[in-house]
Amino acid sequence: MINILLAEDDEIMRITLFDRLSAQGWQVDQAGDGDTAFQKLKHQKYHVLISDIRMPGLSGIDLMKQVRHLSPTTEVILMTAYGEVEDAVNCLKYGAADYILKPFDMDDLIIRAERILKQQTMRNKCAVLMEEKINSTKIIGNSRAIKAIYDLISQVAPTDSTVLITGESGTGKELVASAIHEQSSRADGPYIRINCAAIPENLIESELFGHVKGSFTGADSNKTGKFELADRGTILLDEIGDMPLPMQAKLLRVIQENEIEPIGAKRPVQVDVRIISATARDLPTAVQNGTFREDLLYRLKVIPVVCPPLREHKEDIPLLCQHFLSEVRPLEHAREALSPDILDLLMGYDFPGNIRELKNIIERLAVLSKGPVLDASHLPTDVRQIEHSNDKEPLSLAEALAKTEKECIQKALYKTNGNKTEAAKLLGISRKSLWERMKGG
Repeated sequence: MINILLAEDDEIMRITLFDRLSAQGWQVDQAGDGDTAFQKLKHQKYHVLISDIRMPGLSGIDLMKQVRHLSPTTEVILMTAYGEVEDAVNCLKYGAADYILKPFDMDDLIIRAERILKQQTMRNKCAVLMEEKINSTKIIGNSRAIKAIYDLISQVAPTDSTVLITGESGTGKELVASAIHEQSSRADGPYIRINCAAIPENLIESELFGHVKGSFTGADSNKTGKFELADRGTILLDEIGDMPLPMQAKLLRVIQENEIEPIGAKRPVQVDVRIISATARDLPTAVQNGTFREDLLYRLKVIPVVCPPLREHKEDIPLLCQHFLSEVRPLEHAREALSPDILDLLMGYDFPGNIRELKNIIERLAVLSKGPVLDASHLPTDVRQIEHSNDKEPLSLAEALAKTEKECIQKALYKTNGNKTEAAKLLGISRKSLWERMKGG
């Protein structure tokens, strides 16, 4: 919800402006003089202050100076019936977003206010991109498990339903959340990510909902919370399972009422935010243990998305390896760099750290290997032990044939970037036969 503070000493003008601004669906507070407007600014966060320059108490210019200190993100539109050059200069000097002469067309004021609000949204989005450094990596994979994730994202993204993404650490939960936002109608709005486990318990409420100046020791100015920054966009609550119980109750209210209560504010602030949560924890077990609210779990998992561990879609490993190699080496050399022996070892490893662990391994190989081809000796010990354990096991003819077949399939998939149809052609078998052999292996 957009919050506007209107400061105008002329009652007829104030009522007329109030009616026109409210018709836009904005929450509008009124003040008949500068001192009253100042008191409202101390206790409430506003997107825009629209103020007359000359009025009883604090002037519009003085009020604007206070705004710069109390709430730097609040923009100011100043109105005047005099149009003196000195007034215009002072408006620009002290940071007014706009300056309008009375009498003016009401539609003109609305257009100016809407332009300012759009600029605020873009600034919030840029600030988030700088602060969060959103990972632009796309979801990689052609396996049945990953295609199921693609399909679910395409179904979920156009809605505003809350989404709960679960899965082991390193399975790409943040990438799924980012893809949902990017494919939604909110893609042009802010995308805010917050790690609930990384914020101290005594600070998380202020971080999420913001606070007003003087609400507690150290609150020297108004702070905009993450939910308000995400207005008309999406917020990702990562590691939601680590959120303290008192905050869970307040989050439940946000979901139910679509409003937040900044610490120290006199009234709640309406927000339009889509909530996506992610966790590696078992939330149903946490509910049984009394560390997570059952009613909140039901609210969060309207749409559940489960990210599969890498061991369940190993056929994507060749494609993932090539992608990660292309990030650290020229694309034309990436494919030749990974030998079949290394690929075989990687395919035999279960990756407890999932895709993130694979990425780290490939980067390690690329950095430590001196030649154009990656050196298997730089693989982690856990991965290299697979080779030694396999050497010690007796190998029957059937086992040897199965091992050779598996290696051929892996090489074909690697050469075709995971394309099963092309891989089947290289192997001289049908796509159905390839799928059955992969499933059987």
